[in-house]
Amino acid sequence: MDITASTIILTLIWGVAIGCVYILLATGLNIIFGVMKLVNFAHGQFLMIGAFLTWTISVAAGLNAYVAILVSMVAVAGLGVVVERFTFRRVLGTEKLNEIFVSLGLIYIFENAAMLLWGDESKQIVSPFSGLKLNLQILSITYDRIVAVFVVVAILVAFGLLIRKTKIGLAMRATSQLNSTAMLMGINVERIYMFTFALGSALAAAAGGLYGIIFSFNSQTGELPTIIAFAIIILGGLGSIRGAIVGGLLYGITEQMATLFLGGIWSSAVAFALLIVVLIIRPNGIFGEKGE
Repeated sequence: MDITASTIILTLIWGVAIGCVYILLATGLNIIFGVMKLVNFAHGQFLMIGAFLTWTISVAAGLNAYVAILVSMVAVAGLGVVVERFTFRRVLGTEKLNEIFVSLGLIYIFENAAMLLWGDESKQIVSPFSGLKLNLQILSITYDRIVAVFVVVAILVAFGLLIRKTKIGLAMRATSQLNSTAMLMGINVERIYMFTFALGSALAAAAGGLYGIIFSFNSQTGELPTIIAFAIIILGGLGSIRGAIVGGLLYGITEQMATLFLGGIWSSAVAFALLIVVLIIRPNGIFGEKGE
């Protein structure tokens, strides 16, 4: 295949679009870890459930797929409240191994439940822009990739305003720094934990809806995105939202450029090689704070 300038530009745009999906997933995982200090390996399963719910809502109710994403975010946030309340809250603050085993158990529960509800056949969400392309002089871009970027930007702006301009955002930041001090200040830490987990789950659901528009998906779809999300937050720096954004874009672009130049089998290998190189140079990630 001849690699032209238009092909490289198109690949970069594709990488940005995929990176934006990863950014939402990683941001949700990052705030859960930052506020609750919780390691949740089942985070990608919320992406998978968000994709299935978006597909179901758009098909059953005939809603615009992008409107269906908003509905699925609310539904998955509710699921997040239930999961946090009845599983992670019981083990939070105990050995990290307990949190890991709870999250691993949730992976199997969610995947089998999804298979029972939606079957094992792959599905893809049909959006109003499916099949439509923006034709420029040197390249052609699908509208869904462009819309995905704008949707992610809008969600991140709203998320930023929530964190910086609201009382609950201030409480989340205080809890993330030191929960014992936050309790002395009158903050209901358990309520903040519940809200944080619900918010992280909603962001994963949004990522799932966009993922389902771009790719086909099934009940096992959440597994690789979880690993990628962890890689991104380590790459960008644990607890850093800015790091999640930069890390997601770097990962998405690197993955797609590797696919273009080396083939699809090398995409994840090259992206994770980038992660290793960055960690060798900056062990705390790009925007991570240095330890004592």
